[in-house]
Amino acid sequence: MAYSTTLISTGLGHAWPDGTPVFDGLDLVLGCGRTGLIGLNGSGKSTLLRVLAGDLEPASGSVTASGAIGYLPQRLPGGKVEDLLGIAGTRRALAAVEAGDVTDAHLAAIGTGWDLEARARAHLDRLGLERLEFDRPVTAMSGGEAVLTALAGVLLGDPDILLLDEPTNNLDRAARQCLYEVVEGWEGVLVAVSHDRELLGLVDQIAELRDGAITLYGGDFTAYEEIVAAGQETARRLVRHAEQDVRRQTRELTEARTKLDRRLRFGQKKFDTKREPKVIMNARRREAQVSAGKYRNLHTGRLEGAHDRLREAEEEIRADALIRVDLPETRVPAGKTVLELAGLELRGPERVALTGPNGSGKSTLLRRMVPAALVPVGFLPQRLDILDEELSVLDNLRAVAPLGRINALRARLARFHFRGDRADRIVATLSGGERFRAVLATLLSADPAPQLLLLDEPTNNLDLGSLRQLESAINAFEGALVVAGHDEPFLEAIGITRRIELPPATAR
Repeated sequence: MAYSTTLISTGLGHAWPDGTPVFDGLDLVLGCGRTGLIGLNGSGKSTLLRVLAGDLEPASGSVTASGAIGYLPQRLPGGKVEDLLGIAGTRRALAAVEAGDVTDAHLAAIGTGWDLEARARAHLDRLGLERLEFDRPVTAMSGGEAVLTALAGVLLGDPDILLLDEPTNNLDRAARQCLYEVVEGWEGVLVAVSHDRELLGLVDQIAELRDGAITLYGGDFTAYEEIVAAGQETARRLVRHAEQDVRRQTRELTEARTKLDRRLRFGQKKFDTKREPKVIMNARRREAQVSAGKYRNLHTGRLEGAHDRLREAEEEIRADALIRVDLPETRVPAGKTVLELAGLELRGPERVALTGPNGSGKSTLLRRMVPAALVPVGFLPQRLDILDEELSVLDNLRAVAPLGRINALRARLARFHFRGDRADRIVATLSGGERFRAVLATLLSADPAPQLLLLDEPTNNLDLGSLRQLESAINAFEGALVVAGHDEPFLEAIGITRRIELPPATAR
């Protein structure tokens, strides 16, 4: 693997099917090292990765790679293990040759891959898939097994450039560790689209795709967060100053108008009493009107400038700001039993992590907990499909809190960043991040308020902004919690107090 390997994009442009630009004129130069590609849901991360991989033709611009590219997409093909590995055709040719059918077509299909099965087996073993047979159907595999098998197929091609799209989705703890080792040991160019903070802790730089442009930050995700936090604090300070300036200019404009009105009334009074010749009075009236107009325009211009500066400052405040909400109605007294199910008992505001290998039954157990709950319960499935797509955000909330006053419901939605007309938007028109906030608002603001929350792999497919919003909302929740997941930083951030490890499916 050459240390001079590079991946360069020049003037890349691409648009969604409706013509909305994803990025336009995007330039990116990546040398050897590990890059974490982050951005809000819908910002175009996966699209950019497909373009870099050559899987999608850009509308404009070009991509130049000085080495072989290996690409692991989010959506994997079906078939068998051999299809995920990309060796099905070579295996058929090898079987035919072994049976005596030595044709040029079979030999061409084999090429230099006489030891392909052995090399594929070595990669599978390295990734903890020692018992996986080449003929096993993908439908008989867990999601984590499928991802690692596809990764083995990518590595089998000996790439110099490795492109990974959300590679830790659906991976259990052991599988994640295998992937982390691959990332940590990579010596060529590596680009990983991810929201997994452990993986992003292994990178050398963060590339953030925002508003169609890439910004590079040296260091891992922790360093990125520190830089962004400092920038956001500066932006908030500028907004406060701009707001003060708007108030000051508004006050000065009001005072100026009051003074002008007084002058005009005084001038009119003098004109009416005709204390001076009419020609002089008319001249003075014109001068006063011109002067008043200039004075008024001066203050109006200053106010408009203050508003412009405020808008510019507000644009620097990120839309993925934390959710700050109080949820005292979700409080559970210490010692109160909230769930009893097959020997499992939850008391008080416990926070339980449900862990175990893929296929061990975590999702099934969570679904069984819903009817077994002894208190109001809220369930967040992996697909986040608890909203009516045809209703507004407000109407979805009204459906689960029918007795709530409209003003109170709007105030609650405002805490989830749905202020004013945004609360009236139809769910089907929301972006990924907006939809997620609407789900949280509906789940946590139901009547009666949930005192037990059940979350099934809640961090899958969330962008980092939504992930932080989930953490802040869950930390405001005062009831009991059971979460199925393998995202250790998330589990730590929400204050897990107990862990339940489910055994592998074959052992139960």
